[in-house]
Amino acid sequence: MRNFSKKDIEGLTKQLDFSKIPGDLIPVITQDHLTNEVLMLAFANKEAIQKSLETGLMHYYSRSRQKLWQKGETSGNFQEIKELITDCDNDSILVLVKQTGAACHEGYYSCFYRNFKNGKFNEIGTRIFNPEEVYGM
Repeated sequence: MRNFSKKDIEGLTKQLDFSKIPGDLIPVITQDHLTNEVLMLAFANKEAIQKSLETGLMHYYSRSRQKLWQKGETSGNFQEIKELITDCDNDSILVLVKQTGAACHEGYYSCFYRNFKNGKFNEIGTRIFNPEEVYGM
């Protein structure tokens, strides 16, 4: 995805509705651009969207840390934007990305690596890396 002009970025962020979630956030669903596998759900504020479009790499807003972060800044598991799609109300976005490594901080390709079956959660994904080695957890 090409980097957008400042005018394009301002136009998009003005059209997005950040007012529905406290902290002026919108949900961001991230999908693999080749397989359409859902990788993660996170939140973005206006600054995160602007930074993502300026760089072509996904940025989010961490509600727990109360700060902007670039996916992959610690792990090296970046998300290159291929396409950005808004929903009908312009209050959430779907981003198709080229995922480097794992999307999940637990080391799985997708954050959705468990299903609930027979009364318990079961791992259905494969761990790509050990989070203790990457994050020192």
